[in-house]
Amino acid sequence: MIRTFSAKDKPYLINLINLNTPTYFDAAEEKDFIVYLEKQIEDYYVIEQDNVIIGCGGINYETDKNTAIISWDIIHPDFQKKGLGKELLVYRINRIKDLNSYANIIVRTSQFSFQFYEKYGFKLIKCTKDYWAKGIDLYKMSYKLGQ
Repeated sequence: MIRTFSAKDKPYLINLINLNTPTYFDAAEEKDFIVYLEKQIEDYYVIEQDNVIIGCGGINYETDKNTAIISWDIIHPDFQKKGLGKELLVYRINRIKDLNSYANIIVRTSQFSFQFYEKYGFKLIKCTKDYWAKGIDLYKMSYKLGQ
């Protein structure tokens, strides 16, 4: 079940990022994630299974650029490659489409996850070495709505 994030979810989401460190995130990114959860959330969702949070991901908006941004996707390692990331991504793409205000979706990810987004139509537009941390590159990708 996908539901809207609640402040009480925060410790569980911090645990999720830690479970995915160092495979997908650098340890220093935990602080950035906490700042995001406390100050930068616009729309954020969690996936629950049997009342346990097993994933999360958000949407931020740049209305002046007609762009929505997929933010901080994290799936519990025990539940990866089971379709939950796809479910959460499709859910958010549909939410963005329902707003009927955005022509483009951006995701900023790494070399460890970019192929996941590529499978769903995102195109690589920029790559920056060691952007997130040493050994973790930025892969900026774009998805045009209406494609």
